[in-house]
Amino acid sequence: MDMASQSSLTATNSPRRQQLPEEVAAHIRTLIFSGAVRPGDYLRLERIAEEVGVSTTPVREGLRALESEGYVELVPRRGFVVAPFKQQDVRDLFWVQSQFAGELAARAAQNITPENLARLQENVDDYFRALAIGDGPTVVHLGHQFHREINLAADSPRLAALLGTVVKNLPNAFYATLEGSVESAGDFHAELLAALVVGDDKTVRSVMEQHILSGADRLIAMLEENGLWAPVETSA
Repeated sequence: MDMASQSSLTATNSPRRQQLPEEVAAHIRTLIFSGAVRPGDYLRLERIAEEVGVSTTPVREGLRALESEGYVELVPRRGFVVAPFKQQDVRDLFWVQSQFAGELAARAAQNITPENLARLQENVDDYFRALAIGDGPTVVHLGHQFHREINLAADSPRLAALLGTVVKNLPNAFYATLEGSVESAGDFHAELLAALVVGDDKTVRSVMEQHILSGADRLIAMLEENGLWAPVETSA
């Protein structure tokens, strides 16, 4: 988530310009959620540019995007600083995601086709096989594909796009590294599939919401372990 030949240069360059700020933003989100930087820390453009391997221009654009999301603040004449945020902010992100995902899943239950169900069944089978052999990258890929299949079946592209804007607020890596998340995800996926088979939209909505919300407390616990909300020592 082509253009005419006379615009081929723009078509070639534009995606690159769009992707670099997004890559920067994703990198900084990861720094924040890993505890590598904390609220109150200043983010130096040159250092981030070196870490990501880009110029400072996409770094500024990425930071502007993060400012609009509330992750950083611009201090005049000093630069960007990591903004404070609370445990409730994390829970709110997951709650909003759960509402959009739950609605999409409920709509999918009403529109689901045998072809959709066959792909979802294959996905669930492959997920548990990959989980059994410890194939982490495949597990993550299959997890994304499972939700994508449901969102496509919902046939609600605008709502799916809104969900995408919320999902990008959390680094993808954390969905896979949260303790117990991949194991419980497989169980949730199997339960969702069973409800989709019989077209039970109420159960599908409820299970999807539980599936998404279950990650909030695990992420908060991990962030606490990383010292994100530990008191900052100040010199006397």
